[in-house]
Formats: sequence, structure tokens, C-alpha cells
Amino acid sequence: MASLATHLSASLFLIPIGLRRLLCSSSIYLNNPSLYRSKTWYLSEPKWKNFDLYSLILLLPIVAFSEIFLFLAFSGNPTYRFAFSQQSLAIFFFWALAILIVLRENVDPLLVSESFIFVFAGIAFLVEYSVIGKGITGLGGAFYHISGGLTILCACSCFYLSMKPSAFFAEFLLSSGLTFKGTWLFQVGLSLYTKAFALKGCRAMLVLPATGDAFVHCDLEEDGLRGIALMNLIFIGHAFLVLILGLGLICLLSSNRKFRFGEASGPLLAELGPETMLIRSSPEIEME
Repeated sequence: MASLATHLSASLFLIPIGLRRLLCSSSIYLNNPSLYRSKTWYLSEPKWKNFDLYSLILLLPIVAFSEIFLFLAFSGNPTYRFAFSQQSLAIFFFWALAILIVLRENVDPLLVSESFIFVFAGIAFLVEYSVIGKGITGLGGAFYHISGGLTILCACSCFYLSMKPSAFFAEFLLSSGLTFKGTWLFQVGLSLYTKAFALKGCRAMLVLPATGDAFVHCDLEEDGLRGIALMNLIFIGHAFLVLILGLGLICLLSSNRKFRFGEASGPLLAELGPETMLIRSSPEIEME
């Protein structure tokens, strides 16, 4: 990722996916916690509403081949140059993940198990972690280090869900992690690749043609230290915002059933309705 446009594009995909996943999973969990099981993707009944999934299938290969083209065309620092090919590999992993989800949902659910898809998703996040911030040092590298931590959080959540799909807290961490990654990538794009929002005393990310080194130049050492402190403060602000957003959404869904989305208000609700009524009526029968 080497521009504001790429960071913005990634955030525009990650934030809606994370929020939609949190909305759907919370709706199903609040409807009947005892029967909750996490899903690899929460598909809508009309297929055209699954625009996010099919967009990933179409756009991820384009992005991956663009990274390969940059790898072939870039003639600078070998570490930074080969980062393009490694990023392309990570994107292909997520493309394969989207293909597996579509095959499972539309061809044969027995073809690929959900546990395997969660494990594959965890591996894809680990591959992404291995290439985040490659060839970027200094203040810019610190920003990407935080993004790498969020990626590890998503990977661990996927591995845990592969073993225990009924763990809603892992689903909450995965959904919040995706949303957090989206907001943080947007922040990285603004702070490192624009002059208007660059940290005080520091300039936008530079890639020197002679060496291929990518770094954020700060006029004074104090400016760099102040930039690190400000970055930590911004991170806390993002974390607080995502946490409040997630908890607020769950509170809204718990108090208003009409806002619940997807399967929680459709076929699943119809199936759970009689069981729920039976459970509620049993104590009354015992009292009589």
C-alpha cells in the first residue's frame, strides 16, 4: 500500500464488512444465545445484497495483479521491491478465501467445512501480517506495526472460531478487528501520505528513487517523538470509538428487535420461535 487511494479503498471495504458482520452475528446471538454459531460469511437472502462478497471476488485479483506489476516495474531497494510481490500473495489468499465461501454456500456445504474456512482465514491474516510495513521504517513503520497487531487479533479470532464457533466474544473481536483495521488504515493514509494531515514537523511518506527506502522525514528528533506520542493517542481514540460503536450496536439490537438483521428476523427466527415459546411455557406448566 503506497498511497492514500489504496488505504481509502481498503478501509471502504473493511469497515462495512466488519459492521455488517457485527450486526448479523449480534442479531442471531441475541435471538437465541444457546443456538448461536458463527458463520464464515453472513449472506443475505436476495443474492444481489451480497454485493460486498462478489465485489471482493472481482476486485481482489485486479489489486493482486497490480501489485505484481509494481514488483516488476519497481527498480529500487530489493526489500521494498519484493514487498509488492509478497503483498500480492497475501491478496491472493483472501481472494481464495472468498472463492471458498462462495463454493460452500452455492455449490455444496459439505464440500468445504466452516472450520477449514476459518483456519484458512487465519492463515490469510498471518500472511498479511508478514508483509505489513515491509520496507517502511521509522515513524511510518510504527503506524504499520499497530495495523499488524490488529491483523494478529483477527487471525487469533478466526483460529478460535474454527474450534469453537459458538464463542460470540471471538466473533465480536473479529468483527471489531476488521472495523478497527478499516478506520486505522484510513488514518494511516491521512497521516503518512497527505501533506494536509501529516504530523506536525513531519512530511508525507517519501520513497527515494535512488534507494527505494520509504520513510517519514521529521525536521527534528523532538518532532518524531511527538509524532509517536500523537500516534498512540490517536490509536486510543480509534479503539474507544470502535468499542463504543460495537457495544452501542449490541445495546440497540437488544432493546429493539425491529433493527435486527438477516437470519435473525427471517427463517432462523421462524424456526426458533416455537422452541422459545416451549421453553418459556414449561415453567408455567410446572407451577400449575
